Parts: sequence; C-alpha cells; structure tokens
Amino acid sequence: MSEAKSHRPTAASSLSARLLVLTVFFVMLAEFLIYTPSIARYRKVYLEEMIATAHLAILALEATPDGMVSEELERELLFHAGAYGIMLWQSDRKMLVLSEAMPPEVDVTFDLRQGTFLMWIGDAFRALVQDENRVLRVIGISPKDPMAAIEVVFDETPMREAMYDYSGRILNLSIVISLFTAGLVYVSLQWLLVRPMRRITASMVNFRADPEDERRVIVPSTRADEIGIAQRELADMQKDLRAALRQKTRLATLGAAVAKINHDLRNSLSTAVLVSDRLADIDDPEVKAVTPRLYDAMDRAVNLCSQILNYVQDPALRLRPTYFHLHELVAEVGAVMRDPEGLGLGGGAPDRLEWHNAVAFELDVDADRQQLFRVLSNLGQNARQAGAGKVTVSARKEGDSVLIDVADDGPGISSKAREGLFKPFAGSERAGGTGLGLVIARDIMRAHGGDISLAGTGDTGTTFRLQLPVRGRAR
Repeated sequence: MSEAKSHRPTAASSLSARLLVLTVFFVMLAEFLIYTPSIARYRKVYLEEMIATAHLAILALEATPDGMVSEELERELLFHAGAYGIMLWQSDRKMLVLSEAMPPEVDVTFDLRQGTFLMWIGDAFRALVQDENRVLRVIGISPKDPMAAIEVVFDETPMREAMYDYSGRILNLSIVISLFTAGLVYVSLQWLLVRPMRRITASMVNFRADPEDERRVIVPSTRADEIGIAQRELADMQKDLRAALRQKTRLATLGAAVAKINHDLRNSLSTAVLVSDRLADIDDPEVKAVTPRLYDAMDRAVNLCSQILNYVQDPALRLRPTYFHLHELVAEVGAVMRDPEGLGLGGGAPDRLEWHNAVAFELDVDADRQQLFRVLSNLGQNARQAGAGKVTVSARKEGDSVLIDVADDGPGISSKAREGLFKPFAGSERAGGTGLGLVIARDIMRAHGGDISLAGTGDTGTTFRLQLPVRGRAR
C-alpha cells in the first residue's frame, strides 16, 4: 500500500484540484457573460431614472405663471436632480429650462431614443474604464409623459461609482456561486470518478508489484457506466495475465528441463548411431533390412531435438541485415531441398522435391540472409514432410513491402491444424512433429518488421505468404 501511495499525485497536481479550478473558471466565465448585458442594462436604467428625476424637477416651472422660479429654488431643484441643466420639450413646442448660470462644457452626448444592444454594452464598458470625469448630455423620453422629451446635463462620476458598486455585488455573488458550484462538482466527481480511478490505479500498481498474488486483483463494482466497465475489464485482464504468466513460468521451467534432457538424449543417440554403424557391417539379411529404418528413426529424433533446442535457446533474434538478390537465396534453398539426406529426413518424404524458383532476378531485399534462408527451408521442409512433390517460390513488390509466396502441391492443411498453425507444439499433423517450424518462421519475419500468413490451402496445395518491409536500397 505504501508503494501505491507513492504514485499518488500532489494535491496541487491531482485530478480533483484541476477539476475544482476548471469548474471555478467556467462558472466565472459564465457569470461574466451574464454580467456583460447586465451592466449595460444597469447603465441604461440609471440614465432613464435621471430623465425621470429631471422631469419631476422641471415640473416646478409649470406651477408658476411665467414659467420662472427664483435662483435659490432653481439651484435647489438642480441639486436634488444631480444635474447642471435640464430642458423640457413638449408637443406644443413649449420649452422649459433649468440651468446654472455657467454650465460646464459637454464632453459626450447620448440619445436614449436611439441605439442598439451592442452599442449600450460598448458605452457601459467605456464608462467603466474612464479615469476622469466626463460631463454627459442625455436625451430621452420622459417615463411620466410620452409626449415630453427631456435633456439633462450631469457628471458621469456618480454613475460610474454606482456601476462599480453594482459590479462589486455581482462579483461577490459570482464568487459565492462559483465556489458553491465547484464544491458540489468536486464532491460529485470525487465520488463518481476520482475515487474509483484511484482504486484502479492502486490495483494496477499492486498487481505490477506481484502479478502472481491472487489477492492483488481489483474487485469490480456493479456500476454500469464506463468506470464499472473499466474495473471489470481490468479484473479480467489481471486474471488472464496471471494465467499467462504462470504458463510462461511453467514453459520456461519446462524449456530448461528440455534443454538438459535434449543434451543427454543427443549423447545417447550418438552412441546409438555408432552401434548402428557396426550393425551395417553384418551380413545378416534381417539386420540389413532393419538398419535403414533404424537410421531414419534416429535422424528424426536428432532433428526433433535440434528444433526444440533451437526454439528454447533462441528467444531473441539478432538480425544482421544485408542487401542481396532474393533469386539467388531461393536458388540456394532449392539446392538444399533437393537433397533429403542432407536434411536428415526419413523415408516418409519423397526422394526428390521439385523446387521452382519464380523470383525475378532483379528483385533485391534488405534482410538477414541466414534467417530468411532458415524461413524458406522450414517451409520447404514442411511441404516435403506433408507429401508435396513441388514447391514454387514467387515474389513481387507491393507498396512498401516485398511479398514472397511459397506454394506447394501437397494435400493441404486441415481445419484442426489451422487453428493452432502458429502455436508451438500445436500446429503439426505429422506424427512426431513439433509444429515449431512455422513458429520460428513467424518469429524471424516479425523480427524483420514483417509477418507470415497462410494465403490459401486446399486439396491442390498450400500457399504461405511472407511479407518483408522495404528498407534501405531494396527495390
């Protein structure tokens, strides 16, 4: 468990912390998108209220016979309206004015009867970023009298301070909402995602420490979502991997034992060969009739031991690629295939194997010549042992690969043999066969970055296809 804890991230770099920060950020972003039209609306309402207040202030002039008030009352009305000057136009062209003796110069004019939503947003943010007072002239329709137009002149600073106060309230509310929302999301994700992921991570770490310990398997939950599926798949994978590791361990132990037995068996067979040589000198007809079969049995035993030993002792191939003519290599393999005695094959194989080289002479490959020779000879030997009398090797370049087809005229491969074709000790139908020839061939081809596959099989013969990647100067 201590090892699992060492793999946990720090609080700042954990998934929970990142989710919390992202949630706060996205909530604040959403709040800003809401704040943008809100502050524009707040400014517009502020200006409309200024128009309404100015209208109420200027109504005092209508109560006088001549539309005039004293200077003291005029200053009082302008003070309560927060304006330098107020002007009223009515439908009968009557105009009333309240104004200081020397009003300041107007910096900017806004007409509330015109404008768009985007224009109001832009005006609101321009007001917020101002660091100096501006004198505004605002024109609008009075909410008290749709037939009356009001013009009011006033300072922008009080309105900007009110907008700052409103923005501060919105900001405080946004922070509270974002933290509350982020907390709920954090707790939910911690329960739904982070904790199960930590269990999965801890299980993988514990399993890696000792894969063969059955107690180190995650116990999957009954959840039907992706986390539940991941837990069940991980549990199945751990069980399958444990079984594979146990099998690999047993095979490794078996391989070591086979190597030792193989060494002793070869020594025994060598002694048997010496004895059989002496038997060949005896003139007894019965002995002479039995001796060839004895030779064949010992040759098959030696060949079997050699294949098993090579498979056990050569787990990793070390390639030495060179550039050569494929036609020449196929010809060399054919020369060896035509000599069954040189291969140590018994009397069950045909005396002669017709080897047809259909590879174009100009086709070159970049590969390990000795290992590729081994692959082709294994395929030829398998064809001979299956009862084929003719093998045809052809090749062509296709895309970035060289495809080599090895076709024989044998009886074909049964469906049962095809199921374990490239599995050790499982793909051979011949009595005493190991099935290692194709396994070794596949390992060699994959070490080259290619592969081997069964291209076709039937009563008329079998075709194996070798795929080699084009590298270097191959053409």
